[in-house]
Amino acid sequence: MSDILQFTGISKSYPGVKALQDISFSAKAGRVLALLGENGAGKSTLLKILSGDVRADTGDITIDGEKQTYSSPYDAIQAGISVIYQERQLVPSLSVMENVFPGALPKTKLGTIDRRTLRRETKAVIEKFGLPIDPDEPVGRLSVAYQQMVEIMKAYRRDARIIAFDEPTAPLAEAEIAILFKLIQQLKEEGRIIIYVSHRMAEIFQVTDDIVVLKDGKLVKTLTTCETNEHELIQAMIGRDLGDTYANLKRNDKLGDVVLEVKDLCTDMLHDINFTLRAGEVLGFAGLIGAGRTEVARAIFGADPITSGEIIFEGKTVKFKEPKDAIKAGMALCPEDRKDQGLLLQRTIRENTTMPILKKIRRGPFLDHHLENTLTHESVKKYTIRTPSINKITRELSGGNQQKVILGRWTNAKNSTKLLILDEPTKGIDVGTKAEIYQMVCDLAKTGLAIIFISSELTEVLNVSDRIIVMRSGHITWDIPREEATEENVLEHAMLV
Repeated sequence: MSDILQFTGISKSYPGVKALQDISFSAKAGRVLALLGENGAGKSTLLKILSGDVRADTGDITIDGEKQTYSSPYDAIQAGISVIYQERQLVPSLSVMENVFPGALPKTKLGTIDRRTLRRETKAVIEKFGLPIDPDEPVGRLSVAYQQMVEIMKAYRRDARIIAFDEPTAPLAEAEIAILFKLIQQLKEEGRIIIYVSHRMAEIFQVTDDIVVLKDGKLVKTLTTCETNEHELIQAMIGRDLGDTYANLKRNDKLGDVVLEVKDLCTDMLHDINFTLRAGEVLGFAGLIGAGRTEVARAIFGADPITSGEIIFEGKTVKFKEPKDAIKAGMALCPEDRKDQGLLLQRTIRENTTMPILKKIRRGPFLDHHLENTLTHESVKKYTIRTPSINKITRELSGGNQQKVILGRWTNAKNSTKLLILDEPTKGIDVGTKAEIYQMVCDLAKTGLAIIFISSELTEVLNVSDRIIVMRSGHITWDIPREEATEENVLEHAMLV
């Protein structure tokens, strides 16, 4: 295995943005190096350069002193480098085993795919991970969490000598995270070089040995994990003392009338869901992955069919056949998978922000581009979206700024949103931007907006919400005010047998 991976003087610029500026550091075999920084700090760009997906403007990458030049991701893979991105690199229509062995499918003597061998070898990898996955199952039918595990199994199967993980635990449950950490420990012991990107501080201290902190495309600090602390890391990342994030939140203390009432709601996955939500209230949903939180949001929003029950919105019973009916009525959803379900990544910030209100900004058969630009500039300013132009392509933004674009879409001056559903709004977002989004949620509640806040990070549910609903296996097991909730009693109700 390789002994050392060295980045020397790496720089990369895009129009109006210096993504990386003279980055130099090394990663050693048998150790896990954390790549830490706010969204937009340059972490993903650096990984894309490592993987051969992007070419640096200047600088070199060497492995054991040998300069590396990759013209494509395939070249990097052949050199023993695997990068597991937040965006899954899978083919949904193909089976698990076909996705685990892309480009390396075993063949029979006749040149056809040896499916028996393929199935056997895939099963061996699955069993090593201890996952209940069928090798023949189409990947598109798996949960987001299991799709992520397929990505990780693909990299493991390649026997890569350098593996980079980009927010690998974002969609994973605790049991799956434990499996991943056990695997990383095994890879360390085998002498692999591991680069680990995460915004979860607890993970950084649990799984890494060294830390590189980036800010605005520049290297700020290199540290040994055991010699630093969370406070020092946050200050290095954001350039200021964040203080007590939750204690500083300015909350809404005046709740209005009931905006949403759900009665005995059932779907194929939900059972007798009952709750109410008032104007200006932040209603948190807690539970383990698969508990049914996202399914509640989708059912309310008309994305999944309801088998029985009633939804009363602003005093009227509603039956939404599809999401556009919910949007027309005044509901909005920021989905869990913002890249695949929430944004048109190839479109501009302006187009994404004004997409739901095109009818409201028309002048006859034409769009009022002056009004469209004005509304988009207001959203960019209101949500501090970091961009050189409202015409920047959305896929080029950091995850935190993409999330802000979605918020701007549903809360701009021409929208009549009364209920905002936020499903994992801080997933893959740095601590500084998280703090901004928490305050944005509270500020929106002050305007009278009713908010459903779904998150797998229990700490933020406990601190951002006014009231908390706990779910397990498609059932509501508890409904409690924030003041009475603790991590212990919420988890107890989330894990009831």
